[in-house]
Amino acid sequence: MSAIILRELRATPLFALLIFVPILFLAEHFRGDSPTLLFLLSILAIVPLAALLSRSTEAVAERIGDAAGGLLNATLGNLTELVISLAALRAGEYVLVKASIAGAITTNALFMLGGCFLLGGLKHQVQEFNRAGARLQAGMLFLSVIALLVPSIIAQSEGGAAFSQTLSVGLAVLLIGTYALGMLFSLVTHPREFAGSGHEPAEDAEGDPSHWSIRTSLILLAVATLFVALVSEVFVASVQEAAVTLGLTPAFVGFIVVGLVGGAAEMGAAFSAARKDRLDLSVGIALGSSAQIALFVAPVLVLMSYVIGPQPMALDFWPGAVVMMMIATLTAILSTQGGRSAWFLGVMILAVYLVFAMTFFLMPPPV
Repeated sequence: MSAIILRELRATPLFALLIFVPILFLAEHFRGDSPTLLFLLSILAIVPLAALLSRSTEAVAERIGDAAGGLLNATLGNLTELVISLAALRAGEYVLVKASIAGAITTNALFMLGGCFLLGGLKHQVQEFNRAGARLQAGMLFLSVIALLVPSIIAQSEGGAAFSQTLSVGLAVLLIGTYALGMLFSLVTHPREFAGSGHEPAEDAEGDPSHWSIRTSLILLAVATLFVALVSEVFVASVQEAAVTLGLTPAFVGFIVVGLVGGAAEMGAAFSAARKDRLDLSVGIALGSSAQIALFVAPVLVLMSYVIGPQPMALDFWPGAVVMMMIATLTAILSTQGGRSAWFLGVMILAVYLVFAMTFFLMPPPV
């Protein structure tokens, strides 16, 4: 057993940070009145859990294919955003909820995708990926952003708030149905259209997760997902007071901090796959995760607001967030049209994300 642990620590040094998981829960018990400490510890605890999710998902993807593997990773990774948003929803922090939705969509479509192209391109001069799969995910993302745009516009008109709320419920049902049909199309009726681009992944014996059995991988996926959910609860409970102490606004915390921390699991898997020249998996995780946030997580939060929220929540966002989501979507569509990437393409996509991050940090949108 000790030999296995040492081998995994050498392969993935981030696993050493798993010590912060019990430290976080001890700190919550004995230092519950220190939100800034709990906020920082929760971030340190989520990072190794994300690495564990990454390794487990890669092992599963080796056996079920990159398309389904990307979907699996995006689904489990988005659990973090869903848990964070549900906790904020119960507290009535709708600004944080909507900022986290917009931030997750933008972070995955720009930061994660750009990081994959950059890290993969630094090791492999030119990489290829399946355009059909990228086109489907980008198209679903574009549809969902349009659905978020309409109630946002209507809510700004006189007397449009009530209609925007009713429209949001109908759109939530429509988006969830579209997402379910999209999964049926890509995984059941047309799986061959979304197979890998045909090249063999690069050999990487040290980080190869293939020695994990499917049973072991699924057990570790379940355990890591459970702990991510528990850590996320601590994160949400401490983030508001910690943000005030650190001088951050709820919009910045939701858009940037929650977007990066909540997407850590998917990012770990996507970046690792890109370095191994498995860009089909990376693109599937990045775009698939963005589409899932917009098509599934956001609509679920609208419906759940009638159950656990102090009042119903509509899919109306402030104009700046809508513009950023639309630009992020169009950037993802344009950058994946050719089915090829290089490191500088990743730099350009990351530059777009940094423009948004600087804007929120220096001049937060009115709320």
